[in-house]
Amino acid sequence: MKKYSLVATAAMGLEAIVAKEVRDLGYECTVDNGKVHFKGDEKAIARSNMWLRTADRVKIVVGEFKATTFDELFEKTKALNWHDYLPVNSQFPVAGKSVKSKLFSVSDCQAIVKKAIVQSLSTHYKKTGWLEENGPLFKLEVSILKDVATLTIDTSGHGLHRRGYRTGQGEAPIKETLAAALIQLTNWTPDRPFVDPFCGSGTIPIEAALIGQNIAPGFNREFLSEEWDWMSAKLWDEVRMEAEDLANYDQPLDITGTDIDHKMVKIAEENAFEAGLGDLVQFKQMQVRDFTTPKENGVIVGNPPYGERLGDKPSVQRMYREMGQAFEPLETWSIYMLTSDEEFEEQYGKKATKKRKLFNGFIKTDYYQYWGRRKRD
Repeated sequence: MKKYSLVATAAMGLEAIVAKEVRDLGYECTVDNGKVHFKGDEKAIARSNMWLRTADRVKIVVGEFKATTFDELFEKTKALNWHDYLPVNSQFPVAGKSVKSKLFSVSDCQAIVKKAIVQSLSTHYKKTGWLEENGPLFKLEVSILKDVATLTIDTSGHGLHRRGYRTGQGEAPIKETLAAALIQLTNWTPDRPFVDPFCGSGTIPIEAALIGQNIAPGFNREFLSEEWDWMSAKLWDEVRMEAEDLANYDQPLDITGTDIDHKMVKIAEENAFEAGLGDLVQFKQMQVRDFTTPKENGVIVGNPPYGERLGDKPSVQRMYREMGQAFEPLETWSIYMLTSDEEFEEQYGKKATKKRKLFNGFIKTDYYQYWGRRKRD
């Protein structure tokens, strides 16, 4: 099989977690801002789409070169082996972006790249006139950063956060990829209790259940590259069979999600059912101040309201104080909270063991980590 230069894109702050996932799949990688680079064959493309929980997309890097003029962009794009990827009838829209570069007009860059690829394919396939573009879809991107152009093909289609289980959501749902990262940044193991006291539409508990039973996050969806003739149906069947074999459906789990809003609890239950995890995750309506448990050695992960809107902050901070009081007796529990409120520790009543900067969408947040005293069984 051919080897491809691949890149798994990642939200800022999650690159190291994505890199660990890539290495766990057996591929060596290097880390850049928002990107994890690795090499692999067609099977690597399918497996990374199937298994990467915290990456945004998997792309093929067709070429990378310096370009300071439109002529240079055209000629160097045209010189790449596009026929290795694109059949004669492929649809290939070109998206673009340019940062700190002489070629700053994105629409012009897109048009030039498109024209160069058309010429390259026309020459190779000995076609005159228009290419029909009525076949499989290949989403291309020209990205120019400091005069270096990178040309990629998206293999994922919908972003990898689209697991295929979300039937409904609230106002500001956390992305499935970030939810998975929050869990992977904890010390949780599937034999320990897990609670999300702000579960909303259930994303964090559902992702915990997928991790707990080692269910591939892409098992329930399709990918754009499944339409490509050089990514055979047999290959995808093998990758899905591998995912099925590696899933541990017998692993018992103790996962609970609670929320103040009974409507969100209902949506969370529906999403868990859609994910095939209806019996594994318990959801109930509850305010965080009412949380108590006799269990030991558990993990709490939450994405509480941040109080970003004017007027919300006093009530949110009061809730943080009530949460600190409710969690105070949980000496053996580890607690992890994501919020943009820089006064969180003060309101919660305790300094975090560790903090980590993360972005929730475009909101700069801190992940406050309180490590529990582990009680031995």
